[in-house]
Amino acid sequence: MKKFYTSEGDDGTTGILGHDRVSKNHPRINAVGAVDESSAALGFARAQADDPEIHQLVKNIQENLFQIMTLLVLEEPNPDKFPELKKSQVEWLEQKIDRYSDLVDQPQGFILPGESIASAAFGVARTVVRRAERLVVQLREDGFWISEGILPYLNRLSSLCFVLELSTSEHQPSQAGKNS
Repeated sequence: MKKFYTSEGDDGTTGILGHDRVSKNHPRINAVGAVDESSAALGFARAQADDPEIHQLVKNIQENLFQIMTLLVLEEPNPDKFPELKKSQVEWLEQKIDRYSDLVDQPQGFILPGESIASAAFGVARTVVRRAERLVVQLREDGFWISEGILPYLNRLSSLCFVLELSTSEHQPSQAGKNS
């Protein structure tokens, strides 16, 4: 029988690249956890979206987030073993933001999340990505080495989530008022 547990973390530590064990509350682990939550939130949003193009887009993003999680546990660069994010990965997100921005109108103020299940899911993903971004900023401000492509990627990703939130709400009619 396969075991899906090791019990090694029962003492409140976890493994990290280049180290034996660190606290599960280590700033790097907090940042990795938030990026992992971002991937899970995006997976939930992907499951709610009807568009196959959005499904593939989000899968590609989730793969990039795995790369970011790996980079976040490094204390120093190791490009031979763990390649840095490429500028083209951020530019790719910008292209996707531009593409989906063409499908929506710019909101005139704050939006109320929840116009559709997919829209709400992308709204949740956006806020989780923003939290991940804040934790990575904190990591850098605390003097830890951070791969330079991570913050621009997360920043663009939250913008893309916002545009997808708008896009999926405009493509699916609001249920508001139907049961009134």
